[in-house]
Amino acid sequence: MEIQEIKVNAYGKLKDKNVSFNKGLNIVYGKNESGKSTLLHFIVNSLYGISKNKKGKEYSDFEQYEPWQGEEFSGKLSYSLDNGKKYEVYRDFRKKNPKIFNEDMEDISKEFTIDKAKGNNFFYDQTKVDEDLFLSTVLVNQQEVKLQKGEQNILIQKIANLVGTGEDNVSYRIAMDRIVRRQRDQIGSGKSREKPINVLQVERQNLELEKNELQGFREEKYNLEDKRKELTEDLEVIQNESSFVKELKSLNDNENLQKQNVKVKENIVQENLEKSKKIEKDLEEKKLEYDKIKKSNEKQAENLREGKKKVNVFFSVLTIVFIIIDVLLFIMQENHLLGYIFLPVILLLICIGLGVSNSKNKKIKQSLLELQKDEKEIREEQMQYENEYNILKENIKGLEAEIAQINQQFDLDHKLKTNVIKEKFSEILSEDIMNEYLSNNNISTSLEVLQNEENVKKLEIHKIDLNRQNIEPKLDSLFNVEEKLEDVYEKIAYLENLNKSMELAKEVLEKSYEEMKDTVTPKFTQNLSSTIDTITDGKYRKVKYNDEHGLVVSLENGDYVLANKLSIGTIDQLYLSLRLSMLDELSEETMPIILDEAFAYFDTDRLRKSLEFLLEQAKNRQIIIFTCTRREKEILDNLQKNYNFIEINN
Repeated sequence: MEIQEIKVNAYGKLKDKNVSFNKGLNIVYGKNESGKSTLLHFIVNSLYGISKNKKGKEYSDFEQYEPWQGEEFSGKLSYSLDNGKKYEVYRDFRKKNPKIFNEDMEDISKEFTIDKAKGNNFFYDQTKVDEDLFLSTVLVNQQEVKLQKGEQNILIQKIANLVGTGEDNVSYRIAMDRIVRRQRDQIGSGKSREKPINVLQVERQNLELEKNELQGFREEKYNLEDKRKELTEDLEVIQNESSFVKELKSLNDNENLQKQNVKVKENIVQENLEKSKKIEKDLEEKKLEYDKIKKSNEKQAENLREGKKKVNVFFSVLTIVFIIIDVLLFIMQENHLLGYIFLPVILLLICIGLGVSNSKNKKIKQSLLELQKDEKEIREEQMQYENEYNILKENIKGLEAEIAQINQQFDLDHKLKTNVIKEKFSEILSEDIMNEYLSNNNISTSLEVLQNEENVKKLEIHKIDLNRQNIEPKLDSLFNVEEKLEDVYEKIAYLENLNKSMELAKEVLEKSYEEMKDTVTPKFTQNLSSTIDTITDGKYRKVKYNDEHGLVVSLENGDYVLANKLSIGTIDQLYLSLRLSMLDELSEETMPIILDEAFAYFDTDRLRKSLEFLLEQAKNRQIIIFTCTRREKEILDNLQKNYNFIEINN
């Protein structure tokens, strides 16, 4: 893989910058703060995207390189792969995904996998080198090679780690020792006492004993809850029946009031009937009395008339006798004196007769008036009785009609209200139970029995609640114990799983280490042997790696020395060579090597040897060196070597 051209529209301090790279060695020169590091970050961010995560820094890459003036935050990078295919990646850094073009200028962005967090993974799909691997292998900065003579053992250790484990920061022995030590300190074993697993096991035993002691209270609680549930269900049934009976009683009470009202009306009817009978009797008696008085008065009037008639006859006869006598006297006597004397007597008799007749007439009239008065009084009293009797009859008739209507409406209301009550309780009471209460004539007694049963159930429930309150603190203690025990179980399980993980890690590490020694380590040591033989002109022939001493170097005379006896320059070249070997192992692409101020602390001789080594490497891969000095250029010019020199100006 080769980086061919970079076009920066605006990125950090760089603006409208075009840079072209060659296939072999490229020197990018610029004074400090000229934009070299910015260009380096542009390369990385073009391939992998720019991060807005600060990752412990004061500013994220996005914040650090976004233009202040709001210019177009973008650029393009052109590159080719080992298969000869060329690509261009255009990236607007304010957007997550770039545009990828092939050499025919076709947008092929959708041909690559998309990660939701990082965006388009085109470069990983092409090279199988992710950003972390790129930064740890392809990119070498001065922090990697700034070791001085007194610190060369550190670099030797890195090389040994690379040979032994494939990671320069990972030592098999240190890793295994750390796992064992962590396993001992963080977990413990059957022989230890104060270690976490042992302390937790003792705590678990104590908590389990306490839990067993308190467990009985939970059983008691369950029994009480079951009993309370049973009582509550019974109470609910009783309350439902009681409610039903109460409504029936209320209905019966209302009906009884209506019946009492009807009874009152019936009593009134009965009283009126009796009163009417009495009036009827009294009326009959009045009629008899009236008839009796009428007959008596009629008889008395008749007697008076007979007396008057007798008196009239008497006086009429007497008058007639005297008239006859007087007439005879006038006839028989010439002296009519006696006849004239009898005339006054006759007149007197007539007057007396008329007077007596008048008197009799007055008495008869008086008697008739009294008779009429008595008859009128009796008749008025009789009419009064008759009116009262008729009124009573009308009242009785009205009351009887009202009673009949009430009874008829009562029957309808009773059926309707009974059905309403039954419908209301149909979902909670059976038909048989409701019919049983409906047929019960003594509903008040039934209600009293139900209320007594309800009170008994409530009392039993109250006793259960008191017992539950008494055992509640015990249950709280049980809950706390169980919670602690669960926490202990989780901690023990965590430690057991951690122990399994560590055992597995040791097993995997052991297998990986053995596999590394059998496969990768020989390749790395062969590469190192070839490199050291070349750079030391045969002084050191080959490099070996063993578990006891790490890297061991074979001398020309056949003796062996530890690698830390080598010069710093030789160690630097071994380390760089090993990183290149790793790249070849981890990626099918021949990745370039980018060095950022990697030789800032090298003396001239050490720098020359490093450049010679890199020139050899540049035959097979692209190498880009970022530097702020002209030392590299001067050495290469003196060696009369070809290279591409790029100068970055502000």
